[in-house]
Amino acid sequence: MSDTYLIAYDICDPKRLAKVAKLAYSFALGGQKSVLESPMSKADLREFVKKISQIIKDKDKVNIIPTQNKPLLFGKAKSIEYFDGVIIV
Repeated sequence: MSDTYLIAYDICDPKRLAKVAKLAYSFALGGQKSVLESPMSKADLREFVKKISQIIKDKDKVNIIPTQNKPLLFGKAKSIEYFDGVIIV
């Protein structure tokens, strides 16, 4: 079973930024710039944290924020459903 997380990052160095963005987008459904929506199992979350910890430095910032229940959606925002790795759009 997956939980949904928001991943937000602010990386000082352009090379590290590219690495962090590539890794974060590999776990994400999508997002905008440096804030992404990511459904992850506990194993996925552990893997992401392990990999991101090997990239970032002291001045960088990465927030992984668990969402609870259903999100509040406004305007054209739509909820994306997913089941064990299958995304239905």
